[in-house]
Amino acid sequence: MTLIYLLLGALIGYLFGAIPFGWIFVKITRGVDLRQVKSGRTGGTNAMRAAGPVVGSLTAIGDVLKGAAAIWIARGVFASLLPAAVLPWAEIIVGLFAIVGHNWSVFLGWSGGAGTGPNVGWAAAVWWPMAPIAALVVVGVILITGMASIASLSMGILIPATFAILFFTGVIATPAYIVGGILSALVVTWALRPNIKRLLRGEERIVGPAARRRKQYNDLVNR
Repeated sequence: MTLIYLLLGALIGYLFGAIPFGWIFVKITRGVDLRQVKSGRTGGTNAMRAAGPVVGSLTAIGDVLKGAAAIWIARGVFASLLPAAVLPWAEIIVGLFAIVGHNWSVFLGWSGGAGTGPNVGWAAAVWWPMAPIAALVVVGVILITGMASIASLSMGILIPATFAILFFTGVIATPAYIVGGILSALVVTWALRPNIKRLLRGEERIVGPAARRRKQYNDLVNR
């Protein structure tokens, strides 16, 4: 029965993650298919490019909440069905598949985002301070570099590192969340392969204040 519960958890996580908030919000507000805009991804950054900062922010919040909600619901369903030692492993399966659903949504022909929102969401559902930490890191990195991919990769590293600190300091009693963080980072990194290639070539897209700073610099140089 434990295996069946774990498979059910994976399905719950996937279906929550597959909800394409960015696609829905942009379609409602602009009438366009977000997959046809810039990077083609359905996360907050591309939603902001397509429909502005409000829609981008709503998309990011929705993506975080769907990762968190998958954990909350799975915890409520499985808390009385699984042994206490197994429940954290079920939670990381749910969280991991929320990212998979976000990145390869059945509702969008197996397309989607890079997984940063649900990655933060499941981690914050496990340990709530991850939410403000992620907000500071993601916003800070984007303001400084203008590259959402670097923010995503930074969170991919930060989440398992944070859970490792919490485990080795005795704040949490299981290494399951470290494993979940590492696996989630691998899924996010896999989805960001094109961005990593552009980063290595120095051709990655820049958004926000950093993009304006670069434009001002180029205008000044080209005068």
